[in-house]
Amino acid sequence: MSASPPSPPRRPSGRHLRASDLQAGAQLATQATLGVIGITEGVHQAVRRRIGLPAGALPERAGGLTGRIYAAVRGVAQGIGGGIDGVLRSLQPLLDTAPDDDADSPARAAVVAALNGVLGDRLAALGNPLAQPMVLCAAGQPLAIGAPHRPAPFDRNPALAKAVGSHALVMVHGLCMNDLQWRRDGHDHGEWLGAALHTQPLYLRYNSGLHIATNGRSLAALLQALSRQWPAALEGITLVGHSMGGLVARSAVHEGLRAGHGWPGLLKHLVFLGTPHHGAPLERAGHGADLLLASSPFSAPLARLGRLRSAGITDLRYGHLRSPDDGPSDAPVGLPPGVACFGVAACLAPARGLLAERLVGDGLVPLRSARGEHDDPARRLRFARESLRTVYRTGHLELLSSPAVADQLRLWLSPPSTTLGAAD
Repeated sequence: MSASPPSPPRRPSGRHLRASDLQAGAQLATQATLGVIGITEGVHQAVRRRIGLPAGALPERAGGLTGRIYAAVRGVAQGIGGGIDGVLRSLQPLLDTAPDDDADSPARAAVVAALNGVLGDRLAALGNPLAQPMVLCAAGQPLAIGAPHRPAPFDRNPALAKAVGSHALVMVHGLCMNDLQWRRDGHDHGEWLGAALHTQPLYLRYNSGLHIATNGRSLAALLQALSRQWPAALEGITLVGHSMGGLVARSAVHEGLRAGHGWPGLLKHLVFLGTPHHGAPLERAGHGADLLLASSPFSAPLARLGRLRSAGITDLRYGHLRSPDDGPSDAPVGLPPGVACFGVAACLAPARGLLAERLVGDGLVPLRSARGEHDDPARRLRFARESLRTVYRTGHLELLSSPAVADQLRLWLSPPSTTLGAAD
């Protein structure tokens, strides 16, 4: 791999803390306190039930005087939390005087991304300020794609309007990550491929704790707005997804076609890097732990801790892409026809081997899952043989900096690219 092309300047520093973080932290602390109270009461009630004492209104709630004490403690915690939240909310405009587009530091962005991956669905449900909205970014800066009452992003940035040319390259990060983390060991696949496609890459930033279908639908709507605001005649779109990002990209295409959007007709390439098309075993192991905890009445309340995994992580269990209004969540979704689809799978082992490929994979994703292989022909993703690449001695995150992967991507995407990934 030769030297990467010069990268656009990225802001080297930013804010480590925002005033809204105080409110967000207080809200999380209140929820954690309520969760601990609930677990404690659940264990207490399991013991009471064993000796024949009455239960409360709910199975894990104590009755009688004990139940009233727990209810009082819960009420005090909620009252204190609500009071702190109200005070911090009123003080936030006074404490936070930076402009709306003031950048976060990479450290803060990484922490927020990880928190969203683990608890993002709960953060969104609570309206917590740390819940990450979906945005497209260029050079680390969010773009106001489709935002009402604000100038179109390319009108505000003529240099960017010229750099993107006629092709949209969109990079979609994985679970617990963000747009800045495409850069690893000094290399960024987005910049590398942007040079091949003669365009400035755009990077998606999203709440990876939400359902994959939820993010897929939001991305589909965002790409529809992007295609309408593109500064020139848009001739093609390329989506590149790492890990969960590949599932979000596939879901977006599916949702875009369902909604009758125009942008799927412009989609030229769909690239997957270590994407768990048929699920990841770590989430399945977590589900097994839930079952073990729930097997005993005394440990059953502790199963709540295992269920702290977000909806996004749970979807990784089987690689679910569909929303509830789109039929069964496990119904197969194939590769879109007429689109050049490519996949890179990684394995930590030094060479091919059945045991390593099935059990080790890249450390997070089994090789068969990343290659779209499945024993059920209806679920098998039909990549063309020349559209798949397996790299060995490579871990899941190392896919982002591997010279072999970078060269393969550029070979696939450099014009002319005529290989169709969905086999006939």
